[in-house]
Amino acid sequence: MRTARTARHAVAAASLAALLVACSGAGSENPATPSATPTPDATSPTVEAGPDAGPLPGVGIQLFQWSWDSIARECSASLGPAGIDWVLTSPPQEHVVGEQWWTSYQPVSHKVDSRLGTREQFAHMVAACGDAGVGIVADAVVNHMTGQNAPGTGWAGSPYEHYEYPGLFSDADGDFHHCDTPDGDIQNYKDAAQVQGCELVNLADLATGTEHVRATLAAYVADLVSLGVAGVRVDAAKHMPPEDVAAILADLPDDAVVWQEVIRGGGEPVTPEQYVGNGQVFEFGYGRELVGLLGGSTFRQVLSLGERGMLPSSDAVVFVTNHDTERNGETLSSRDGTYLLANVLMLAGSYGTPVLYSGYAFDDRDAGPPQDDDGRVLDAVCGPDAGPGADLVAGAWTCEQRWPAIQGMLEWRRATDGAGITAVDDTQRHVLAFSRGTSGTIVVNRDDEPVTGTWTTTLAPGTYCDVAAGPAADAGCTSTVVVAPDGTFGATVPAEGFVAFHSGGHAG
Repeated sequence: MRTARTARHAVAAASLAALLVACSGAGSENPATPSATPTPDATSPTVEAGPDAGPLPGVGIQLFQWSWDSIARECSASLGPAGIDWVLTSPPQEHVVGEQWWTSYQPVSHKVDSRLGTREQFAHMVAACGDAGVGIVADAVVNHMTGQNAPGTGWAGSPYEHYEYPGLFSDADGDFHHCDTPDGDIQNYKDAAQVQGCELVNLADLATGTEHVRATLAAYVADLVSLGVAGVRVDAAKHMPPEDVAAILADLPDDAVVWQEVIRGGGEPVTPEQYVGNGQVFEFGYGRELVGLLGGSTFRQVLSLGERGMLPSSDAVVFVTNHDTERNGETLSSRDGTYLLANVLMLAGSYGTPVLYSGYAFDDRDAGPPQDDDGRVLDAVCGPDAGPGADLVAGAWTCEQRWPAIQGMLEWRRATDGAGITAVDDTQRHVLAFSRGTSGTIVVNRDDEPVTGTWTTTLAPGTYCDVAAGPAADAGCTSTVVVAPDGTFGATVPAEGFVAFHSGGHAG
């Protein structure tokens, strides 16, 4: 099985609003401050990681609609130094013309030429990111072609019709599915044949069970590999039988990263578990549950997220939000007050392969990224004060990878790599404190008021940098935590904030 559990690969350098919701998961429609001085006892037991606990997997980030030149620069300037292992790009293939974000998910050809950049720029990005120690995972749209009824010309000049793509696919050759629902679209997600054989909101559904279609799609994936990508995200994998996905990916290198989009729906016959033989699968339940856990459910359950009704950790890719769920309201987004905490908890935990997200602010859910007069996406620009709570105008880049607290937690995650969860304290309803082995301690406050208290840590007495202010090596320890000889420390945890320190972050 292909997974992304290795920490820091050295990679080869060397719809319509409903459209994409349907494309990447139409099945998702079923979608106080007292001071305390706790000590480990019956109310705050130690929870050790199980026997399968291994090194924490690498961390990825989805740079949604970032141009190839922007990603190349960001890998060197920020992502590599911050310790991010992978970048998930937007689809690189030629697509329909239009300002909306979802045009990227309507392929016209398999030319690596899009409004995000040329083939040459893509190859340069892969190489530049590889030099920075960051792999590229390309979003591969292989389930369908366009949803346009009228003939047109794609971004790179390729002519097309709804079911005719010269040199690739033709309806006359049996390259597309057609089903007998009233409009040819999926009507019933409890019917696996419809889910995998009907159209997603008019998108021309490829007959991925045929030899020609499989070979053509495999050639496209092989071309991406020839450009040096570390792997692919399989868009709308749920809408192809697992064996079709396997056939398309069969010639990938054994160590290639494979992330499959299979949205879990209650009582549906097509499930994420059916796809794990091909590689890792996005576990949408994780982000959904974080919403409730940060909004009032039992906070302690954060520590066991993934143990109930989700994929095994080694098979799961987890996220707080992505390009679909930030638009349909299924998960938190950068405009939610607890969004930072959700990302902090994801990085502090050990479940799954975490993927951060960085896109742009929008008021219209169809709105595409900033573009020039010719439709090319403008290079992303991160403001000097990137951080949570910023009141961004529509089109401004959110730049979560630049947030000091995110970079601090990436450092904390590396420092606590593989350590079990210990010294859990949830005696205050809105506060959760825990350590990972003897390597790091974190206190998270989901309340909208600051909380002052005293907690127990497994770290040795001393003064440590609070990485909530940024990485210990870079922050200059603008905020510190003092651990007393008895193993306790006092702190005021900001509203909807956190305090975190690790054994490698001594102050002074």
